[in-house]
Amino acid sequence: MSGADAAVPGPSMAAAPRSGASFPAMRAAKVPRTIVAGPYGHPFHPVAVTIPIGAWSSSLVFDLLGVAADDPRSFATGSRWLIAIGLGGAVGASVLGLLDLSRIPKGTPAHRTALVHLTLNVTAMVLFSIGLFVRMLDLGRVPGVALALSLIAAAGLSVSGWLGGKLSYRWGVRVADENTQREGFETS
Repeated sequence: MSGADAAVPGPSMAAAPRSGASFPAMRAAKVPRTIVAGPYGHPFHPVAVTIPIGAWSSSLVFDLLGVAADDPRSFATGSRWLIAIGLGGAVGASVLGLLDLSRIPKGTPAHRTALVHLTLNVTAMVLFSIGLFVRMLDLGRVPGVALALSLIAAAGLSVSGWLGGKLSYRWGVRVADENTQREGFETS
């Protein structure tokens, strides 16, 4: 066994290897519910989440600049717009995420992880919505309560993003199976 082989986790030599292509529950989670979710091996949910993540991250930058500025009005306005854009994008990303969730068999660790991922994302949407409402009551500055809600929501999104990565990169939800992936590493 080479050093490279020793570094790769997997079944022991005594156990028969079981590929994802031969495991029905895993195979089901790789196939899209509908073309709206993206074609096989190219899910749209991970692309769509960049809109709310980018908008909400940028809103936090505007918030911090607004807190430090002598005249916070323009930063407060920018932050409100970014939060609203993030909420709109989150609705679209949520629909795509629900389509992917519907393919994960219930009772599996992947399904439980996906439910925590969903719960954290919905919580963030609610917190950003409440924060936006609070901001609308005080247009001239960045309210401390709204900033605190954004920070809590961003922390939850960080954990949620890590869980989403676990679903994709560790468990291969909506990722092409090993046989398809092998095509990219075969030499002609």
